[in-house]
Amino acid sequence: MKKPVALGVAGFAGIAIGVIGWGGFNTAMEATNSLEFCISCHEMRNTVFEEYKKTIHYSNPAGVRAICSDCHVPKDWTHKIVRKVQASKELWGKVTGYIDTPEKFEEHRLELAKHEWARMKASDSRECRNCHSFAAMDFAHQRPKASQQMQKAYKDGGTCIDCHKGIAHKLPDMSGGFRSMMRDLKAGAVKDGGKAEKSWVLVTSPAWADAEKAAAGGAGEGRILPAAPVTVLKTSGDVAEVRIDGWQQAGAERLFVALPGKRIMLAAVSAGLAETATVKSTRHDDDTDLDWKEASIVLWMPKANLTGDQKALWAYGEEMFDSACGACHSPSPPGHYPANQWVGIVNDMKANTALEEDEVRFLQAYLQNHAQDVAGGH
Repeated sequence: MKKPVALGVAGFAGIAIGVIGWGGFNTAMEATNSLEFCISCHEMRNTVFEEYKKTIHYSNPAGVRAICSDCHVPKDWTHKIVRKVQASKELWGKVTGYIDTPEKFEEHRLELAKHEWARMKASDSRECRNCHSFAAMDFAHQRPKASQQMQKAYKDGGTCIDCHKGIAHKLPDMSGGFRSMMRDLKAGAVKDGGKAEKSWVLVTSPAWADAEKAAAGGAGEGRILPAAPVTVLKTSGDVAEVRIDGWQQAGAERLFVALPGKRIMLAAVSAGLAETATVKSTRHDDDTDLDWKEASIVLWMPKANLTGDQKALWAYGEEMFDSACGACHSPSPPGHYPANQWVGIVNDMKANTALEEDEVRFLQAYLQNHAQDVAGGH
């Protein structure tokens, strides 16, 4: 065979092999995008698939179905390959039985969901936008509340996953993360509470005038609110003597706040205890048109309710805020509003959460301490 002919045959064969190889690769790639492939393992088939079947993405009047890959696999080639490589780690999870029982799946549901939410947010909900577009929405035919939220998101640059985390699958228990963090904080407080001179109160705590009353326990003569900063003076057994430095409004001396004119509650005490406070200075606040006293009060409280780890405390607050408020919408950052405005916002929204009463108090304190008009997490 002459050389030019041989080269032509070899070239043709190479092209044919390439086309066949590419076709085979692409066919295999598309096969891994099918619904049948996605639910071929029981971990998916018996959990999220059953949830998805009850949603509008599976069955709707228009007869348009979005399958797993429509939401979880990019359409364009580059991002698709990256996603496939990332997903290969799931094979290791399959081999090791990471979520091979319903109990294990529920244990890791929040972790898995957060990974996917983060991926979607980073891509500006790219896969959602294959079918949905703000520009194509007829806001006039949406329900009033939905229309208002959609238009706000459109204006503010919001993305789909901010508000639609539970659109196709059951939401995980959002409280699991921050409540686990509080358990760790409490465990550390039992061991080291009262050892750090500069400490913070974990939960609403009873307060007494002296160590003897504190050791006896009971309801207390006052209470110190979550996240209140205190100076530990000394400890005795299970209780600690602490000093609270704050402000009292003239005529309402039973309440101590962090800053004049701002409703960042530190403590509420009996009239008798209030009289033991030491007043350092007084000032008139033009914003509230009220007189304020800079004062300190010394109280006794359970030392197991104290932590010296402010960083971990605020991390707990951040996780609670993201979980409780971020499940339904993209929450405004704490610095978006002034401290006093957060009081009304928290009161309006708390019924939409599963937070317990003391958790609501802490959430409010966290937001106020990181508010627009409070520098540096007071």
